[in-house]
Amino acid sequence: LRKNTQPWHASPTPPSSNPPPKLPPHSVYLRREGCVSIHSPVQAKVQASTIKILMDRQQKKSSSAQEEYQAIVSKCIQQSQVDDTDKSNKENAKLRKKYMKEGVAMASSYLTQTLGMDVSIVDVEIVLNIDTIIESDGCLASCFLDAGCAYVVVRVKEEDGGLEKALEACDATRVPKERLVLHYKSGSMSEEVASKMDAISSRVGTLSLQMTCVDWNEQVLPISKKGLKCVVQLSISDVSVEDLVTSISSLSKSIGENKGSITLVDPTAEQLGLSYAACMRTDRPDGLYTTVVCTRSNEALGLVYSSKESIIAALQSGRGVYYSRSRNGLWRKGDTSGHYQTLHRIDVDCDGDALRFTVTQNGDDIKAFCHLNTLTCWGEPKGLRHLEGTLAQRLIDAPPGSYTKRLFDDEQLLRDKLVEEAQELSEAETKEHVAEELADVLYFAMVRAVKAGVSIDDAVSELDKRARKVTRRKGDSKVFRIKAGDEILGKK
Repeated sequence: LRKNTQPWHASPTPPSSNPPPKLPPHSVYLRREGCVSIHSPVQAKVQASTIKILMDRQQKKSSSAQEEYQAIVSKCIQQSQVDDTDKSNKENAKLRKKYMKEGVAMASSYLTQTLGMDVSIVDVEIVLNIDTIIESDGCLASCFLDAGCAYVVVRVKEEDGGLEKALEACDATRVPKERLVLHYKSGSMSEEVASKMDAISSRVGTLSLQMTCVDWNEQVLPISKKGLKCVVQLSISDVSVEDLVTSISSLSKSIGENKGSITLVDPTAEQLGLSYAACMRTDRPDGLYTTVVCTRSNEALGLVYSSKESIIAALQSGRGVYYSRSRNGLWRKGDTSGHYQTLHRIDVDCDGDALRFTVTQNGDDIKAFCHLNTLTCWGEPKGLRHLEGTLAQRLIDAPPGSYTKRLFDDEQLLRDKLVEEAQELSEAETKEHVAEELADVLYFAMVRAVKAGVSIDDAVSELDKRARKVTRRKGDSKVFRIKAGDEILGKK
């Protein structure tokens, strides 16, 4: 979805004391408008929750957002003006690094706080102005990728020399071409684009074409021959739902064979849900789609079924909504139990016949997906998830003599044990010893996390955000940290 309004996936979690209200069968409950992109189901590991931020339109809606964005641009330009070619000039290197870190922090706040994006789980594609990319010597593109964006979209201007200027901006970014998308706004692929396909394919990994439901034809097919992925952005104004679904179904078959995807501009939940279903198939006589419900760290909570109507309802509400075969109707998880789910994204599998809902399981008393009051439908969790649950319980009500309770109460002890176990892990030599020391480190690290209110999913979120970075650090050890650790170990 290329969406010009705030997305549902980033809406605040409802307070635990005030769960979402029960919804009548066909009501529209919008905390934020729904945003999930349409992708061909036959593309392996397709990511079906891409958000396209059209930056210039977003800025028109909020002067404060525009000012915040311009401040980021200014910081990136300031960074680019610091000459760090002389490696012996340590001061310039530090200054450039300082501006870079400040810019990334500003961009991260802009994406997560101002625009409400969860960049750790949604593939945010941000459209940046060509002139500012060039003026900042590519620093602006790196800044937003380091802040969590999955892709930078470079939009070709509809003017003479527009394509050349766009390619110049791509060169200025100096980021992997797989992280760049070239967006062509024309209703059809021009001869200019077709003639310069080699130049385009050497600079970007994806070519995005804006079309209507009636003019896509077969012009997207030559793109894949150059190793490019293709995004067809469909304008759907004044198009009936029936015609849209027909076009999507036909287009998905053509694009799917060439590893492309389909994008809609500002669809309603009905248009989006039905178009999404048009890209899928099912061999079930009842027409339902097998659906696996997972946590943010891809742990399976349970197996359910989805219908076209339940997909639409999930998009409308931003919650886990499924189809109940026993009730013959929509099942809004949590309406009865209070164990509602925050929906983050929807994915389709490589065969196009199964869905995955990625959710955060909520609940006042216990975070349970199963009706037996367990997190999963396969009994109690194991490993880290079981440890997390046990530690959370100890924080509330620990038995007499609990060592975990002692760690919660004694910050110095917990700090010392973290340093001690980390040293033992670094010195372990055999496979068995490394595993044992790693288990110790994980235990003490989880005690620290649970005490601070940090979950496994929070850590996974941070890892996923870091995976988006394109700027790499040297990663040298910090002398003052090593000295502090030696002082702790020297006391023992």
